[in-house]
Amino acid sequence: MAQQRFVIVGGGLAGAKAAESLRDKGFDGKITLVGDERHLPYERPPLSKDHLAGKADRDSMTVHPDSWYAEHDVTLALGIGVSRIDRDDHRVQLADGSGHSYDKLLLATGASPRRPPIAGAGAPGVHYLRRIEDSESIRDTFATASHLVVIGAGWIGLEVAAAARQAGVAVTVLESAELPLLRVLGPEVAPVFADLHRAHDVDLRLGANVAQIAPNGVKLADGTEIAADAVVVGVGAAPNTQLAERAGLRVDNGILVDDALRTSDPDIVAAGDVANAFHPLLGKHTRVEHWANALSQPPVAAATMLGQRASHEDLPYFFTDQYDLGMEFVGDPTGYDRVVFRGDVAAREFIAFWLKDNRVLAGMNVNVWDVVDPIKALIGGKAPVDPEALADPGKPLTAVE
Repeated sequence: MAQQRFVIVGGGLAGAKAAESLRDKGFDGKITLVGDERHLPYERPPLSKDHLAGKADRDSMTVHPDSWYAEHDVTLALGIGVSRIDRDDHRVQLADGSGHSYDKLLLATGASPRRPPIAGAGAPGVHYLRRIEDSESIRDTFATASHLVVIGAGWIGLEVAAAARQAGVAVTVLESAELPLLRVLGPEVAPVFADLHRAHDVDLRLGANVAQIAPNGVKLADGTEIAADAVVVGVGAAPNTQLAERAGLRVDNGILVDDALRTSDPDIVAAGDVANAFHPLLGKHTRVEHWANALSQPPVAAATMLGQRASHEDLPYFFTDQYDLGMEFVGDPTGYDRVVFRGDVAAREFIAFWLKDNRVLAGMNVNVWDVVDPIKALIGGKAPVDPEALADPGKPLTAVE
């Protein structure tokens, strides 16, 4: 094992945690972590939360200090991307012509913001959020802009809108769907976030289709023009699969991997935003673009690289903080036939459950805490529940089946 060479491509949370997991599991061979950003690997949630709001500095986002990599004999190759994987020779080639041989390879290449097919979407001054510099550039606009337009009412768009409003900037959010987060939460729960932002004086325009982004604002398909000092586009992210595709790996909405995070090449694994992994409990492939996945998948990837049997079975989980609303979401509501609320929705202190045939598929707790574990148990148990007991705050979640 001491002679083995493991290469990790991706300088984010998943890549850094994979290096940590390999050492924790006793691997004493060579580890090289390659990242196209010049920063030490860092966590991304603060980019649209505390860092954007000026409450967290760069150092607080770093996964490990620089000294950790030296102490654990992890070689960093930062500020340069990988241009090619030679699977036959087991070698990755970097953009500067250098390369690294590998016995096992982990791809944690993440995702990139989608650029909509709108005139002006790539113009200077139009902001997208993925990296530290993006967050800081958007934050800088809060000091000078009087009106910000956000295109897209997904998680990123709404978190940016909340940060801008709390900085005193007027905000218009444009969303083509009938409600924000409609695809994720459905029509029963999505109004919670529409009401939240309108209560904080966001001009939320639904069913709005953007035709053009100009230097001084946005033009809608119906001819409406909205003046703005800055524009942020948040219409989703696409997995960075280009490297995997060129290498001939199986790709479909991400790099396809099994529950052990193994790709179609037995010597290559994938983790994080880019991995479309088979989930044993859900019985399907799923790709999750959230922080929790970048924490829970690396130990599984590391075990697989070491030839140990492992399976990633953590349920999808994410969280958001907007104004005075804190939320955690766990599970996958796909195919639900009913939503049950427990608590006070109007006061934004409640739990929502997505059910199918009275079995809990997913749960979302809003300003109610320490309930994620019992919600996970309900999902994992797959037993039918009594909807009336589920809706009753006086009954423990352990006694609703």
